Amino acid sequence: MKSVKWVYIAAGMLLYFILVIMPNEKWQLPDISIVDTVVKDSGIPNAVTGIILRNRLYDTIFEVVVFTIAVMGARFLLADERPFCTIYQFTDQPSIVLARLGATICSLVGIELAIRGHLSPGGGFAAGVAGGTAIGLVAITSSTEWMQAIYKRWNAATWEKISVLVFILLAVITLTGIELPHGDLGALFSGGVIPVLNILVAIKVALGSWAVILLFIHYRGLL
Repeated sequence: MKSVKWVYIAAGMLLYFILVIMPNEKWQLPDISIVDTVVKDSGIPNAVTGIILRNRLYDTIFEVVVFTIAVMGARFLLADERPFCTIYQFTDQPSIVLARLGATICSLVGIELAIRGHLSPGGGFAAGVAGGTAIGLVAITSSTEWMQAIYKRWNAATWEKISVLVFILLAVITLTGIELPHGDLGALFSGGVIPVLNILVAIKVALGSWAVILLFIHYRGLL
């Protein structure tokens, strides 16, 4: 074990000296703005969304898939546990009012980020987080049975799966080179398929968060 430790130390020192000795070359980049190029290629003023949902769309597909697997994993790992008997929630009226006010604000912000995320800072993931936060605030102030009933009545689990499948289908079509017209830069209906992908990601993240919240309340008694 001591010999192995000295090998690690020697390798670390060698790597350090290599980094110190190696010349720091200055790259000669052409006189262009990367942000302007991304905006021009994607047709939307939000360059970050353009990169996420166009330039690195391949990575974003697997990010959505990983989130889906995480929700399935939470459901699988908690399936064999005994449901918690005591559910801890807010009971005082001021806390309930403040939580539901916060839920209303979060839901409105989520809708705004999903619809206009390609024009301003925001996007599908941020919108989904805002929606999931709104659902969580409602969950800690409402009856668990009522939340479960709404989840089943609206077929939230089915819509979550549909949003993932449609997102992957549209993303694959986009990766093949088929794109919708970009429209006018800065307009609400611009950027081709990017606004649609934003909305689908927002639906997926919000509904997935809803499923996880219900699981933790049911099996843990708290969030």
